[in-house]
Amino acid sequence: MRADLHMHTTESDGLLSREALFAYAKEKGLDLISITDHDTCKHVEDNRRLAKKYNIHYIPGIELSTLYDNKNVHVLGYFRDESYQSKMMLDYYKTIKKGREERAKKFIKNLKKYHNITITYQRLLDISHGIIARPHIAKAILEAYPEYTHNGIFETLIGDFCKAYVKSTELSLQAGIDLLRKHNAVIVLAHPKLLKKSIHDAVCAHNYDGIEAIYGLNTESEIQYYKTLAKKRQMIITAGSDYHGIKNDTKHRDLGDVSLTGDDLTAFLNCYNKTHI
Repeated sequence: MRADLHMHTTESDGLLSREALFAYAKEKGLDLISITDHDTCKHVEDNRRLAKKYNIHYIPGIELSTLYDNKNVHVLGYFRDESYQSKMMLDYYKTIKKGREERAKKFIKNLKKYHNITITYQRLLDISHGIIARPHIAKAILEAYPEYTHNGIFETLIGDFCKAYVKSTELSLQAGIDLLRKHNAVIVLAHPKLLKKSIHDAVCAHNYDGIEAIYGLNTESEIQYYKTLAKKRQMIITAGSDYHGIKNDTKHRDLGDVSLTGDDLTAFLNCYNKTHI
């Protein structure tokens, strides 16, 4: 049994629709997936229908955007029950959506100010299907300025600490963990490899249930490091491709390129099936 527990659809910044993602997961030989769109978890009942259609196990998930010391930290949550649709979570989705819309408008102003690049807010609305994220901004730039590349846009224009960069959320890391804990989710630190060095150890020391030790960009030594850390902390590990499906995107991997199997998958499922107290 193979599981990929980190991927995105058009509900946030992925290329594929939810059904196309299920079909692709089936093609790639995956047995279990979790759709972890950024700061939203909707259409779960329809996803369950699609899971039956394609004979794939499905777990409702989310990737929270949080901050620690003003630096980005992403946290994966896997919902054990229907709490993803609580009033608190629904309010959170709305707040983040509105915040990202305001963020996009600031990006547009900064890109014009610092790089003389012009894109429109209407185009971002047309490209996105829910939450406006940086890949949508990158796509709009590529359409208007084909001399750029997807990776180049992130590295020089809209990446962390670029002049035009606008931070995504004011939710703190601990607040994000607390939100997921309150809603009976399995809490996993996403792609620790991508953390800034100055915050890496402090972020890893927080109270998660697990860590995404098997990640598409990790070297074998990094995988072993995070496995050892998880074992020391009595945490589970997960595996995720962080699939987005965007052309010429080398920051993420293809669906199923990495997967959770064997005893590691059993440990994850045991944790997932525990009743939260």
